[in-house]
Amino acid sequence: MDKILEVKNLKISFRTQGGTLKAVRDISFDLERGKTLAIVGESGSGKSVTSKAVLGILAGNSITEGGEIIYDGRDLLKISEEEMCTIRGNRISMIFQDPLSSLNPIVKIGQQITEAMLLKNKGNRKSARKDFNTTLALLKNSMIAALGLDKKNEITEMCSTFDKFNIEGIKLENSYNNSVSEAEGLVSEIEDLLFMAEKKQKIDYKARFNEIFAGLKMVKDPFMMRDYSSKLSEATSNLKNAVSAYTPAKKNEEFKEFPEILNNALNNLKAVLGEILAAERPNFFRIGYYKLKNPQFDLTSKSVSELNALTLDYLNEDFMFKFIDMEKKGLKYSFDVALAKKKELMPKLYEARDFYKKGEFDKNSADKVATEVASLVENSIDRLELNKDSVAYTFRTTLLTAIEKYFVAIKKNPQEEARFERQSKKRDALIAKGKHVEWKVVPKSVYDLDELKTEITNVVERMIGRYEAYIEAAPTVDFEVRGVEMIDYFKAKASEVVYKVTKRMAKEKAIKLMEEVGIPDPRIRYYQYPFEFSGGMRQRIVIAIALAADPDILICDEPTTALDVTIQAQILELINNLKRERNLSVIFITHDLGVVANMADDIAVMYAGKIVEYGSADDVFYDPRHPYTWALLASMPDLDTKEKLDAIPGTPPNMIYPPVGDAFADRNKYAMQIDFEQQPPKFKVNETHWAATWLLHPNAPKVEPPRIVTDRIERMTKTGGTN
Repeated sequence: MDKILEVKNLKISFRTQGGTLKAVRDISFDLERGKTLAIVGESGSGKSVTSKAVLGILAGNSITEGGEIIYDGRDLLKISEEEMCTIRGNRISMIFQDPLSSLNPIVKIGQQITEAMLLKNKGNRKSARKDFNTTLALLKNSMIAALGLDKKNEITEMCSTFDKFNIEGIKLENSYNNSVSEAEGLVSEIEDLLFMAEKKQKIDYKARFNEIFAGLKMVKDPFMMRDYSSKLSEATSNLKNAVSAYTPAKKNEEFKEFPEILNNALNNLKAVLGEILAAERPNFFRIGYYKLKNPQFDLTSKSVSELNALTLDYLNEDFMFKFIDMEKKGLKYSFDVALAKKKELMPKLYEARDFYKKGEFDKNSADKVATEVASLVENSIDRLELNKDSVAYTFRTTLLTAIEKYFVAIKKNPQEEARFERQSKKRDALIAKGKHVEWKVVPKSVYDLDELKTEITNVVERMIGRYEAYIEAAPTVDFEVRGVEMIDYFKAKASEVVYKVTKRMAKEKAIKLMEEVGIPDPRIRYYQYPFEFSGGMRQRIVIAIALAADPDILICDEPTTALDVTIQAQILELINNLKRERNLSVIFITHDLGVVANMADDIAVMYAGKIVEYGSADDVFYDPRHPYTWALLASMPDLDTKEKLDAIPGTPPNMIYPPVGDAFADRNKYAMQIDFEQQPPKFKVNETHWAATWLLHPNAPKVEPPRIVTDRIERMTKTGGTN
């Protein structure tokens, strides 16, 4: 299972005038890469709070009482705001319920879409260069350690050469990318101009043609112009002649259509630019090395195809075969050293587990053991592994946080007990005097010390389990594959360094995004304001903005609630298609199970801050086990259900005074006495499905879901059993 996001034991509360409101109460879930997780529940269930915690945008009165949100080897609850800014809107994006909350009403749509691209690009380029340098330095040191000090100078020289020819390639690629950007922008500009003319829009033709001619001067990369210089020059001259022959009487003249000569010249120029952009791209990784070693050679003396073939053989024979061989030895050495340290560390982890399991420790000794074992864990991480082990990378903060929570609870519990007793006595005394008391005593907010102590042990247990699995899998590691992945990593980072997004590029990408999310006439819409769009179109714009930075994770917080039914279906289909095309991982938040029936891979049903049922879409729709899930399904309309839908009676509990037992008990007609006295544990239904309800206890009476639910399951099973 490829987890892209892990949420573990998350607890979030809010300070209010009436007391502390428990919004999220110890929830855990995983988001798999390329999958959709739906979080379903009524308003106030904690689903939106959970998503905002992932993005680090909780309100100022929030209290994160515990848990972890692991992404890319980092706990998002513990990183700085500066680090979070590199993730928020870049790697993780969010679509909100009301699109106007994400749009500036006085800024044109095009500018709002391109703004994110331009801002994030600069930071990405800087980060890519840092990652390239850091990883290459680690690899060099590992290669020296693997092959011996007598090879130090040779390895240092090879790594220096690797860096230098990447820089040469970057310079060449940067020049090429700039010309590609200009050519793509010109194609967009021509299409824009032709489209605006067709739609009879007012245009400053003089300014627009001047922009085109200025842009053509920037399409000058020698690799690009080698085979197309004369063709582009001829097309440019034809356009200039056509423009000279056609002079509008007024600056913003309205007319029916372009003269044929001008229309043909524009389309001809567009066709030439299209040929240039479709031509074979030079491989700058190879060419950079050839240029470094042969600085006097005229690279444009050969076609791009010939140059790519020549430089590949030259790079491999003269450098790359030997470098990859050394690289593999360096990767294996780094892996073996980390593996040996992991094996050496295991007894210390067992000792730490046993130490915490005994439970007889003070804070100083607990912190001392944690610091010592965490340092050993950090020292055992293979820093050359491209897929980071999130458990190892976050072990120190997770363990120290668990210890801190335990000792804070030891101090706070007696204070809370005393506060509760004091307020209770005061209230009882007032009642005894015959006075009417409207205020309630805020329930005791005390922590289970045994549970907190167990969590400390569990942190170490998770680390033990992860390293035991690592050690067991060690013989199967393929360093040939790792070597290729490392080279690909360096090439990707080098390309990121030179990928500069210009305003023209951003505009073209924005228009493509607008087309992708289904906005008609994007070249006209690009210049419009949010108030000129319908609700559904505004939501499409927000989706385009969220996708502008090519995120890994898209969080959708009830994105269809404010839309009518037909538009809802279109937006859901759009999100589904985008997920497949872009391999997005999606968290979809909704109060309506029916909304996610055809798009969720997994479903978490939330109630009163807890996940009460979790499973695959098939598990939840065809084998629901929690009464709250039954209630949601029974209130969900479909085309075939003829009976009256069941409304869920009552209202959710006030989470300033969280229920002692199952929070749904007061609204649950199947509730037993134990539901009011004790929270149910998670009962496993199958490998992918569990529910927290006492009805799954072996001693509980057999209870069937409501007939409206069983009839629907039977009907859907007969018609194919699909979501």
